Amino acid sequence: MARKLRVQYPGAIYHVLNRGDRREEIFKDDQDRERFLETLGEVCAKTGWQVLACCLMANHFHLVVETPQANLVAGMKWFLGTYTSRFNRRHKLFGHLFSGRYKSLIVDGSGNGYLRTVCDYVHLNPARARLLKPERRLREYRWSSWPEYLKAPGKRWPWLRVERLLGEHRIPQDSAAGRRQLEEALESRRAAEDGNDYKPIRRGWFFGAKTLQEELLAAVAGQAGGWHYGEELREADEAKAERIVGEELKRRQWEEKALGVRRKGDPAKVAIARRLREETTVSLKWIARRLQMGTRGHLQHLLYWQNRKKPHRTKPKGKT
Repeated sequence: MARKLRVQYPGAIYHVLNRGDRREEIFKDDQDRERFLETLGEVCAKTGWQVLACCLMANHFHLVVETPQANLVAGMKWFLGTYTSRFNRRHKLFGHLFSGRYKSLIVDGSGNGYLRTVCDYVHLNPARARLLKPERRLREYRWSSWPEYLKAPGKRWPWLRVERLLGEHRIPQDSAAGRRQLEEALESRRAAEDGNDYKPIRRGWFFGAKTLQEELLAAVAGQAGGWHYGEELREADEAKAERIVGEELKRRQWEEKALGVRRKGDPAKVAIARRLREETTVSLKWIARRLQMGTRGHLQHLLYWQNRKKPHRTKPKGKT
């Protein structure tokens, strides 16, 4: 079965999510949660990962992790496999604990607010799931990295890295005053949130600036083989198609608006469509919409008749 491409590079930051098989619980009690965090600490020691946020829910977990080495896949294989073995051994079970492959979202950590949004999303999960009453503060949910952020440095989990999120909140120092400012900022966001900021986190493979996304798409296009699929490859191919359209417009000295002014069956537009078909895997529907050539069926008809008009090469006499 085809598997989704994983984009890995040194220094990448990911939001990782995985659920229990058939959405069943992955923690039966607090001892399981302690074991999960213990295993997380072990994988950090093995891989060099730095955890920026985490939250354990009943049937899933959230993890925001920075990977100084390009080793997310290897680390997650060990982490999930080891926790599953320990869970099954303790409860005298066997088989899968997690549902399929984990979801990983690449997060832009350049300081433009993307990392802050993702970490806030993770830390607000208990409130969003109504595990906390409105009058209770987020720090009261024990199975999250949020209470750890509000502790003095020497009392935190050793593998939790707090300075990145403090920086995203423009808090210059990990002090008692800075931690109070951090807490008030998240509690204010909790009161005001409507969920719209989090839609790109729940879907897709990347959350960040367009420039970084384009760099990653180029890398994806270079890595991909025929057995990969997914949103990454679709976006990579669409980015390539956009470059081709830009080249063709420049070559013909057309402005963008020319695509709307010229008729749908303009021979030059048909030629651009043909190049897109030959050099990318974008759909006819995408091409028809992008070049303003009407429906997918109309474009298919135009390409078909252009093929029919092409002269056929004939073999020279005397050749077989």
